Amino acid sequence: MPNSADLFISGVGADAIARVVDRIATRGYAVAPEFLDQGVVAALRANALRFDRAGLLLPAAVGHGADRVERTDIRGDRIHWLEEATDDPCERSLQDALEALRLAVNRELQLGLFGFEGHYAIYPAGTGYARHRDRFRDDDARVLSIVLYLNDRWRNEDGGMLRLHLARGRSIDVIPQEGTLVAFLSDRFAHEVLPARRERYSIAGWFRRRA
Repeated sequence: MPNSADLFISGVGADAIARVVDRIATRGYAVAPEFLDQGVVAALRANALRFDRAGLLLPAAVGHGADRVERTDIRGDRIHWLEEATDDPCERSLQDALEALRLAVNRELQLGLFGFEGHYAIYPAGTGYARHRDRFRDDDARVLSIVLYLNDRWRNEDGGMLRLHLARGRSIDVIPQEGTLVAFLSDRFAHEVLPARRERYSIAGWFRRRA
């Protein structure tokens, strides 16, 4: 397993984005704590809770196209999709940060990232998401997967880690701490969400290439 001190990236702004891009280039994934301002993250978490109280977060599905189906034994989260045209200031801050990341990745790695699609996700205690890849076998539009954690004062014993499966049977577990961003190449890494002991909040999505 890689040295844990070498897995993580500290800081915000242009330097943090540059380090994320460098880790994607060398390893295919990056883990960046405190990627967004704590106040922005708290506001995004409040949005998720408000949407959930309004009944706007719905059970997520698995599969693609006509094969898409709800399978709570595979995936237990409720989701609400982000809107590109938003007036919400915290969502605009998120979009600005992700746009800066997209431009840097395209400039340095020529991945041809075009648009981002993402959603709020709430995992009730005891639920997770079985091992999978974000890219479908018959659709290669998803290129770079993104997860931003919105949890407040998360502890190791709360569980709910993202397990990222690496080469040769290795894996890393990422603690879903407030403000941590995870980015990884969608076609390369199988991953799973381990069950947590408390409700778990995040924003998850993908940068896509043009069809």
